Amino acid sequence: MSGADLPPPDATDAIEPPDDDVLAGELVLGVLSARERAAAQARADSDPQFAQRVSGWERRLAPWLGDAAPVPAPAHVWPRIRSRLGWQSSEAGPGWWQSLAFWRGAAILASLAAVFAVWISQPPVRQPPVAAVPTTIEPAYQLVTSLTHDDGSTAWLASVDPAHGTVLMVPVPHAADPQGRVPELWLIPPGKAPRSLGLVSVEKSHTVQVPQDVLAALGTGSVLAITLEPAGGAPAGVPTGPIIAKGEIRT
Repeated sequence: MSGADLPPPDATDAIEPPDDDVLAGELVLGVLSARERAAAQARADSDPQFAQRVSGWERRLAPWLGDAAPVPAPAHVWPRIRSRLGWQSSEAGPGWWQSLAFWRGAAILASLAAVFAVWISQPPVRQPPVAAVPTTIEPAYQLVTSLTHDDGSTAWLASVDPAHGTVLMVPVPHAADPQGRVPELWLIPPGKAPRSLGLVSVEKSHTVQVPQDVLAALGTGSVLAITLEPAGGAPAGVPTGPIIAKGEIRT
């Protein structure tokens, strides 16, 4: 049969929609378009099985936030990036594209995308069927809050796992306090005094263990706040410095 005799390609075979696991991973990585993300998020809110896949991806990819190290780019890269994006040179000083925090965040996202691409390229491993066992799976880090400065800019992201009593703190990297003070994390239940959860980093993500006696307050409605304290932490477990970031725990 000649090329002229071939039937036209079926448009429905051109692009296959992603399966549920790939879609959940793309939602967690943030690589979907605005329309696709809205649809996937709406499905996660109404479909427990899909929401469980999303939580699984959050749990698997969270450790990479702490392992992805920023790699400085050569100086000649910046002018080429600005040129490709159509940005003009300005005498006003460096813009956000030269921000260390911005490029560190971009490096982390690129690392996560690379891990995701490698994972989905592996052939699926078929497991023999097993008898269904009723169980309840607690999604990890199901409560999330953004700790922001007074001007509204994000300073830390906090992912709360009430089932295990932990808080994963992911900073937007920034300079240390010039006076030598250190950031300390506080849990403030509604109508109660703040409780220290320990010191946090301004450079890398890490997990904070919540004391047993305040686990009941680790939920929606409580506030996470960060103050600047003397080296070693606040004396007597009472905040003394200014609050530099805060946010209410929410689903």
